Amino acid sequence: MSLVIDAAGHAVMITAFVLIMMLLIEYVNVLTRGLWTRGLRGGGWQQFLLAVVLGAVPGCLGVFALVTLFEHGIISFGALSATMIATSGDEAFVMLALVPRTFLVLTGVLMVTATLVGVSVDWYLRTLGRQAVPSDDVYEVHHQEACRCYPRGHILEQWRHCTLARVALAVAVGLFLAALFTGGVGPSEWNWVRITLVVTSAVSLFIVCTVPDHFLEEHLWEQVLKRHVPRVFTWTFGALLVTAVADRYLVLAEFTRGNPLIVLAVAGLAGVIPESGPHLLFVTLYARGAIPFSVLLASSAVQDGHGMLPLLAYSRRDFVTVKAVNLAVGLAAGLLALSVGV
Repeated sequence: MSLVIDAAGHAVMITAFVLIMMLLIEYVNVLTRGLWTRGLRGGGWQQFLLAVVLGAVPGCLGVFALVTLFEHGIISFGALSATMIATSGDEAFVMLALVPRTFLVLTGVLMVTATLVGVSVDWYLRTLGRQAVPSDDVYEVHHQEACRCYPRGHILEQWRHCTLARVALAVAVGLFLAALFTGGVGPSEWNWVRITLVVTSAVSLFIVCTVPDHFLEEHLWEQVLKRHVPRVFTWTFGALLVTAVADRYLVLAEFTRGNPLIVLAVAGLAGVIPESGPHLLFVTLYARGAIPFSVLLASSAVQDGHGMLPLLAYSRRDFVTVKAVNLAVGLAAGLLALSVGV
């Protein structure tokens, strides 16, 4: 039962953040009439800079944001692949504590590798005549007067004739914000992750309380909440529960420095799991000097923490494709590093 409760808690946390990121992006897109998203389209250098920088930031928050952008046709498949290669997920915090110098070197290598791979992936897709950016779920910008983001002078009137959608969203975001303040969800300490979650949640609550009904119902309720949130939670909860059960009841074989190729292969395959836990094994082994840098590099390039769970809910085909690219890149980078003795 504890596994179910723990998985459900993490699933709520991830789903809530995905909802908030979608809400914020939708708001900014309508507020700017899509100008900022057009600047990121088309596979330009802005995409890859954004992808590798957000991917390199410790934790999964930046990765969740990039997945949201990809789902709405704003960044390319190559940029998404670059993000997943550049990220080390929550394990970045552990590496900063155990092996900070190695973490900086590793992050630099991953960012360069991710950029080269992302550009190559988009180029390859273009040679095949395929679109690098999904086009079936792009943000729609309505130009009606009702899509004003801040209808000055009408906000109190909107609450006097409050809709069910506004109440439901306001209560949901408000409860999530309260849970963050009390430590019910998210990090237990007031670190930058918790502060970021609180700030974005507070901004989201302001948006829900002030936007006009048309924006609330058409953009937030119909496009974000009803369309994305149920499947994001379902897939996230299912994946976390399966992973937790496997971690508790399956015994991982112990590998030594005498079998670097086997350890490297295991590290790459373990990285396919959309969960932060398995990678911690290789971080710990490296900190103890039991495995070389090449194994840590392969593991970090393939794994992406929880970042891929929202993509699993959005498109299983894209999930598998990104994981296949990451696995190939991670194993190749690991073998190259191993061949030169690192």
